[in-house]
Amino acid sequence: MTVPEGTAAVPGAPDPAHLSIGEVLAHLRHEFPDITISKLRFLEAEGLVEPARTPAGYRKYRPVDVSRLRFVLAAQRDRYLPLRVIREQLAAWDAGPPRPAAGEPPHQRRPALFAVGPPVPAEPAEHWLSRAELLARTGLDEPLLASLEEYGLVDADAGAYGPDALAVAAAAGQLCRYGLTARHLRIFRTAADREVDLVAQVAAPLARQPTAAGRGRAAEAVRELAALSQQLHEALVRAGLRRLLER
Repeated sequence: MTVPEGTAAVPGAPDPAHLSIGEVLAHLRHEFPDITISKLRFLEAEGLVEPARTPAGYRKYRPVDVSRLRFVLAAQRDRYLPLRVIREQLAAWDAGPPRPAAGEPPHQRRPALFAVGPPVPAEPAEHWLSRAELLARTGLDEPLLASLEEYGLVDADAGAYGPDALAVAAAAGQLCRYGLTARHLRIFRTAADREVDLVAQVAAPLARQPTAAGRGRAAEAVRELAALSQQLHEALVRAGLRRLLER
């Protein structure tokens, strides 16, 4: 694996060039509270990161390894991407820019680190909004938000709204500008619930894996099922809309 140049040192680490798995865990835990050593080992087994080894066999992570882990974990958490898609994005980034055609100027040197690699949403998953903040961010008015809540499209958790609620409210607000109402949008909630139920039927046996590695593979299977169901849904909608426009 090619190591990106210019990688910054990990802040606060005793040896930024070579971190133990415990030090990596401590460094990432504030951003990803659910991270475990088993999870780090699982991502290594899946080929997402390749830490060096000491003669005694201990893992030693470089700053670029920590950056890769942060990208993978954020992509899973914030975009719910399966490892297959994340692996493809990392491979494309590792490969660098395409070779220029004859007569074209050469590409500039690749920038360092995954901050400039595949994009990660700027909105942290832990960021929660008050009702007033949600209204300000989405441009919704109070009656429309109340209606979206009434029809089960937007939910508050202890009076606060998470990233999913923000995304739903923003999209719903845009749709309502075309004359739709929360009652019309209820069909999206129903369709999503049915997709979740279908994935849950397949995932339930996988979730009962007895080992950490098995549970990691089960979680990955759920992400893959979710991604495939979204692809199928989008393809069916596109096909239906195409037929509509061709009439």
